[in-house]
Amino acid sequence: MKFYSSGKILLSGEYAVLYGAKALALPTKKGQSLKIDTNKGKNYHSWQAFDNQNKVWLEVNFSLNLQNIIDTNDDIKAEFLQKILNEIYKFKPELFVRALNFKTILEFDPNWGLGSSSTLINNLANWSGMDAFDLLKKTFGGSGYDIAVAKEKKALIYQLKNNYPVWKTIEFNNDFSDQIYFVYLNCKQNSREAIKLINNKKIPDEIIERISQITEQLSGERSLNEFKNLLEEHEQILSKILSKPTIKDQYFSDYSGTIKSLGAWGGDFILAVGNAKTPEYFKGKGFKQIFKYKDFIL
Repeated sequence: MKFYSSGKILLSGEYAVLYGAKALALPTKKGQSLKIDTNKGKNYHSWQAFDNQNKVWLEVNFSLNLQNIIDTNDDIKAEFLQKILNEIYKFKPELFVRALNFKTILEFDPNWGLGSSSTLINNLANWSGMDAFDLLKKTFGGSGYDIAVAKEKKALIYQLKNNYPVWKTIEFNNDFSDQIYFVYLNCKQNSREAIKLINNKKIPDEIIERISQITEQLSGERSLNEFKNLLEEHEQILSKILSKPTIKDQYFSDYSGTIKSLGAWGGDFILAVGNAKTPEYFKGKGFKQIFKYKDFIL
């Protein structure tokens, strides 16, 4: 059996989506696959995770009842994976009666923050029949927008209503995508730590409403100037909420275009609106992984 889920980029609503704001999320062209076969001749479950260079980054062997880690090359990751599989075991123990061989293949660098966790959760949920949002809640936590993207493989507007996930898929098309770039900041952010950053902060209802309005406007905006204005307003709002300078003010104050953080601030990817010289600018700053919109977004 084989399963596949798309990675994601959160264009708007970071942090605020946890408080009910609408968020705009886009699927990436790269995702993660999961293949499950019988572990023939064995009396234990085997797990192998391959990265985008086809190198094994995690190997684990579990006892049939998943209570014991027989051996692994990474104790911390193995224990968290054990936690995920144990939730599935509670839901449907008959899945693990026979020895299984799990193989995952990431199409993107695991440090990029494109959803190595959410794509895994969605693939395992599709295999087991367990609700992906329930599995996420019991393991990684978070708003769940990344699960919705993994499921749909389409651009969507996502919102938590009374802590229940709702979303609508959209056609995110504009005439200026050739001026949009994604730049990796060479710094992996921990989503769970990012959530802690805002857990003790109160976001006023009018701010949540404004972020939702920005999300809706961004989703259908046809004017490049207005698109940039909306991104910049969003950055300023989050800067005040987080008591942190924007990425542009902090690192790229001499950049002539618009820059927006994507997801947890301070790492992973940023979006840059510019021109054909944009890649040259960021390379000059030491950032080598720069992608055009059409090469990055599904």
